Amino acid sequence: MNQSIQHLSSLRDFAEQTPVSKQAGFKRYNGQFDPLTDRVLQGNEQYAPTYWVATVGTPPEDDGPLQGDVDADIVIIGGGFTGLSTALTLAEQFGAAPLVLEANRSAWGCTSRNGGQGQNASGRLYRSQWIEKWGLDTAKRLDAEIREGFDYFKDLVSGIACDAQDGGHLYIAHRAKKMAFLENEAKVMKDIFGYNTRMLSREQLHEEYVADQEAAGALHEPDGVGVHPLKLAFGYLKRARAAGAKVHTSTPVLSWETRHGIHYLKTPYGVVKAKRVAIATGGYTPNGLHPSLSGKIMPILSNSIVTRPLTAAERAEAGLHSTTFITDTRTLRHYYRLLPDGSMQCGSRSSLTGADANNPVHLERLKEGLYRKFPSLRGIPIAYSWWGWVDVSHDMMPRIVQPNPDETIYYAIGYGGNGVSFSAMAGRRLAERVMGVQRPQFDLPIYQSPLPSHLFRPFRRLGQALLYRWYYLRDEVI
Repeated sequence: MNQSIQHLSSLRDFAEQTPVSKQAGFKRYNGQFDPLTDRVLQGNEQYAPTYWVATVGTPPEDDGPLQGDVDADIVIIGGGFTGLSTALTLAEQFGAAPLVLEANRSAWGCTSRNGGQGQNASGRLYRSQWIEKWGLDTAKRLDAEIREGFDYFKDLVSGIACDAQDGGHLYIAHRAKKMAFLENEAKVMKDIFGYNTRMLSREQLHEEYVADQEAAGALHEPDGVGVHPLKLAFGYLKRARAAGAKVHTSTPVLSWETRHGIHYLKTPYGVVKAKRVAIATGGYTPNGLHPSLSGKIMPILSNSIVTRPLTAAERAEAGLHSTTFITDTRTLRHYYRLLPDGSMQCGSRSSLTGADANNPVHLERLKEGLYRKFPSLRGIPIAYSWWGWVDVSHDMMPRIVQPNPDETIYYAIGYGGNGVSFSAMAGRRLAERVMGVQRPQFDLPIYQSPLPSHLFRPFRRLGQALLYRWYYLRDEVI
């Protein structure tokens, strides 16, 4: 691809200009897929038109669509970060030969649509909320597990060319009243968990990092690595296949039956008969995939944009002095960072439904969010715009579990937007669970219980609309 990124006026333009997307034989990308209303993925689709797809280069080989009926010891449904990490661990550490079934293309879903922010976190809850919810001892043990997972993620990143930017993470107080919250969180992280957190005034933030015009100040935590997520996922893919895993793309699971402890997974090309099944489908988990996941995830759409590369003068005028990645303190937070090529990336909330996902109002809302923070960027062309589903659990924390001890079914899901880094550890632990490994950590909340259901889940979209209105009032007005 010509590295001079230009504005892409349509998905057709994207398909013609991007080597990953212009390979023949794939259906056109359907941006209106909705996991609450669509029971299965269509399958065999092109990638969404993301910056990551446009800049990843030639993808590595996979094993293509499944051909005919097969028997398998272990099947993994989902070929993104979690599924590939699971396959990698099973193949490298246990000598297994897992079979990955991906409905579309490798890393087609959440993995190629996120912001690439690898935080030392998992789920939506802060460490102070862990203490409130589970007590200090459990919170400390959970922190140790997630910190070990972050170290594992960094180790994987160090061996893969994925444009890593190691600068920690900034929480921006988008209003002055949020500074007290950040100061408390910084104190908890430092005094209880031993992190070298630092509070920054508005002036310090502007001088050292970014001149975010909304910011009243910020919390800086030293742990955080920004990555090119698709390059990282392709690194996982190559390692997993080299160790003996098979990754079958364009192979959606259309139906699933279990008879006498054996799972029969129907695909367009044949039936896979599996002894054990691990689910790693994230925000792209259709409601009809399996009863153990029905109603367990609230899929939330997130929009993302990337500008064309900024000149040095444009970066200076905007006050973009750092590539440290950022989230703000809105409930429906903005996440943003300066990419290695000088482009500016920003993401936040989107529409409620897949049917409304391409409504221009959502793109305009996100652009205005970026311009409020960096007014001089108004008028800079937006080169890429896309959206994707986020897997939010009803209690805001992920699960890596065997939901029913009588069934050989396992899943890792529910990251709530913090899956870039923790998905690596989740895949590792999911592989261990599939292999029957026992660990003391498995009595932690994220390993010990299935995803919770929600009493009003048939009315989730109505509730979501009301919540979005309340969040807006709380974040911007009250």
